[in-house]
Amino acid sequence: MTPKTLYRKLVDSHTVVTLDEQNVLLFCDLQLMNEYTSPQAFAGLLEQNREVAMPGQNVATVSHIIPTHPVQHRVIHDSASALQASNLKRNCDLHNIPLFDTNDSLQGIEHIIAPEHGMIRPGMVVICGDSHTTTYGALGALGFGIGTSEVEHVLATQTLVYRLAQDMRIRVDGHLPIGTTSKDLILMIISRISAQGARGFVVEFCGSAVESLSIEARFTLCNMAVEAGARGALIAPDETAITYVLQRAPDIDASLRSRALAHWATLRSDEHASFDVEHYFDAEDVAPYVSWGTSPDQSIPITGTIPHAEGSQRARIEHALHYTGLAGGMPLEGLPVDHVFIGSCTNARIEDLRTVAAVVKGRHVSPSLRAMVVPGSGAVKAQAEAEGIAQVLIDAGFEWRQPGCSMCLAMNDDVLAPGQRCASTTNRNFEGRQGRGSITHLMSPAMAAAAALTGYITDVRKLGGS
Repeated sequence: MTPKTLYRKLVDSHTVVTLDEQNVLLFCDLQLMNEYTSPQAFAGLLEQNREVAMPGQNVATVSHIIPTHPVQHRVIHDSASALQASNLKRNCDLHNIPLFDTNDSLQGIEHIIAPEHGMIRPGMVVICGDSHTTTYGALGALGFGIGTSEVEHVLATQTLVYRLAQDMRIRVDGHLPIGTTSKDLILMIISRISAQGARGFVVEFCGSAVESLSIEARFTLCNMAVEAGARGALIAPDETAITYVLQRAPDIDASLRSRALAHWATLRSDEHASFDVEHYFDAEDVAPYVSWGTSPDQSIPITGTIPHAEGSQRARIEHALHYTGLAGGMPLEGLPVDHVFIGSCTNARIEDLRTVAAVVKGRHVSPSLRAMVVPGSGAVKAQAEAEGIAQVLIDAGFEWRQPGCSMCLAMNDDVLAPGQRCASTTNRNFEGRQGRGSITHLMSPAMAAAAALTGYITDVRKLGGS
């Protein structure tokens, strides 16, 4: 039997029919939906008088357009956004699809609520009208983003016409140095292989450094693989992943557990499986990374300097430097920021917030900036409040907000003004991503916390608290 990669095992086990050499009809175990990529899909169903094939294998949440102001009852005042939210509720009610609505106590970002409520299990195929669906690879599930027309197809059939990807393996061995995180690791990897370095590939992460990561850290790693162009990201499920899932999936009782464990044990690449491309990295090379430009691959260690505009990337670097108001040869350390945002599907889980609290406890946010923390879900918010984390952040001068995507993408009330510079734990630093004319510097929660305390981009290791 020909050895297979984990990716091909997942695809083959979900293939309903092979269409040609490059395309298959793929069964989707779960579709996650939000308020901004689903309206046209539901409208298409209505026009064709179709029903949702498997309502129970679809879940929706309001997260992108929702305001995160710290009020008990949230109201979406923007009329267009309010219409999106009300349409989602109407469609979910009509088709019996579970919905985490605006004021649901467990509402949150789709990529945070799905795994925390046990919806994601190893071996699944999970899709969503959002590119960061790659997050679920942390649990050995094949997750990827799809377009609105594809959302409609999945609603109608629970299947998807899927073009096969190539296989890439990224091995990271060693130990991450103190003061660094998986966010720094993935920013380093993207800076090395480029924003298009994994285009057309599903990436499998492996190696001792990856195995030592917590599941929440693995979510961050897989979440940002798409920023290198990856069509998916995977980590073979190990004991850490299985424990995480079983703690959140009470339906996997004793009668099912042995079968589940036996199946999950097969979810790894065979010993002699062939990968189209392989990369190797040493975790010891990782330092706190910060983005300087307008793409995640334009990132450098905090100890480095911004590259000069030269060589094959000259035009691209010049354009990014013009937008960000920086210059080649400059260090990022010491660069003043106007805003600090800690949140998003990349870094708004309880582990991230614990890290921030550890850095800022007993200290105070610089008066020169505004700093906000937006938990990724109602469950994360409640846990942070129960653990005293929220109070530490409030005492330090952070705004403690309601859950949502918030300032990650400026589709709601949380928007930067033109020219404002933000230290952000998000996943993208494109032009205008957090507001027209705004400037985003991607970094880890610990680094963002350090910037909040000092008022400028700071090496968190110099504060002695990460």
